Amino acid sequence: MANVEKDPVTGTNTTGHEWDGIKELDTPLPKWWLTVFYASIIWAIGYWVVYPSWPTLNDYAKGVWETTNRLEHAKEMAAVSQSREAWTSKFEGKEISEVAADSELLNYAMAGGRVIFADNCQPCHGSAGSGAKNFPVLADDDWLWGGTLDDIQQTVLYGIRSGHDDARVSDMPALVADEMITAADADKIADYVMKLGGQGGSDAGKDLFDENCAACHAEDGAGVQELGAPRLNDGIWLYKAGKEGVVAQITKPNHGVMPAWTGRLSETEIKQVSIYVHSLGGGQ
Repeated sequence: MANVEKDPVTGTNTTGHEWDGIKELDTPLPKWWLTVFYASIIWAIGYWVVYPSWPTLNDYAKGVWETTNRLEHAKEMAAVSQSREAWTSKFEGKEISEVAADSELLNYAMAGGRVIFADNCQPCHGSAGSGAKNFPVLADDDWLWGGTLDDIQQTVLYGIRSGHDDARVSDMPALVADEMITAADADKIADYVMKLGGQGGSDAGKDLFDENCAACHAEDGAGVQELGAPRLNDGIWLYKAGKEGVVAQITKPNHGVMPAWTGRLSETEIKQVSIYVHSLGGGQ
């Protein structure tokens, strides 16, 4: 049994617990604390009544007000869309080139596109299209699929290897992993690619390059945008730079994925962000 006794200093009963000569006092909670605690319980019950709370077998308790933060947000966004309709309606039926040619619409598109880019594209492509590891820079003139307004809009609409029926798709074969060439051949090709990009190298792998790579990347390594085949003669690398990175791609290549934004963004928003990307410095 716990040995309850009165503390001689405070006059408060002890709980009977003692550790290393230290006795625990049975001090009651402050009244203000208990008042706040019980008020919080009552407040919580009020929330359960007013707002959606308890789940049921097939639904949930909707609450007296029958509203949620999600529904309130949807109403606010609908109000915002309605306030913008005076401008967004002007985009309807216009090609992206027509929007870019209209100074008023262009200014509106740039302002909106900057925000849309920051919300949806910046996590991968970096601030102002500066790029990130394994994600392309959008502020230079090095394009896999072309940098015209129409090209950019097409990519934003349907993505790259996104699974959409109209997505852009390019596949580089795993030449070494699939035993199409040897590791020694890959080393020679990479050495020649280094030369094409002005980064040293030699002509040792030229014949192998012409046989296995030139059909997509062109004999001079200039790439073929219609195929999404990158340039190899500019020293710009999406994945690991240098000869080691080239060998890795020849052996077992990485293939990036960009989501399709059609259905996620409206047609007007896609035009806006496409125009903004085109303006970053690399548009053709």
